[in-house]
Amino acid sequence: MIPQTPPPPPADGRGTRAALIFALAAERLSIWYEHGQWPTEAQGATLVADWLGRTRRSLPLAERRHLSDLSDQLARRIAGSLSREAGLYAVHEMMEALDPNYESDLARALMAECESLLDGPDTPE
Repeated sequence: MIPQTPPPPPADGRGTRAALIFALAAERLSIWYEHGQWPTEAQGATLVADWLGRTRRSLPLAERRHLSDLSDQLARRIAGSLSREAGLYAVHEMMEALDPNYESDLARALMAECESLLDGPDTPE
């Protein structure tokens, strides 16, 4: 008998939304350091749709755009507060932390920041 994989958490769950902000921020920073450009809000929203679509989940466009905007705020804040070398290290840690088996104090701190962004005054209910 093949063991069944548990279903993914709902796309609109707090943990999933925080993880999407985290992954998008990592992607934004990676593109920034590699190409010197920031992805647009629409590009981020499309990326979220692609990621969720792999597990047959979805979020409304307004929510995807909101998460994209929050990830942009976080990514720009990180890039603005770190040297290039430290920023590249942060991106590396974030990308590695996308694997749930990877342990990182930096990634945990940034995930907590993603959760706090969800609690902000502009978060739709």
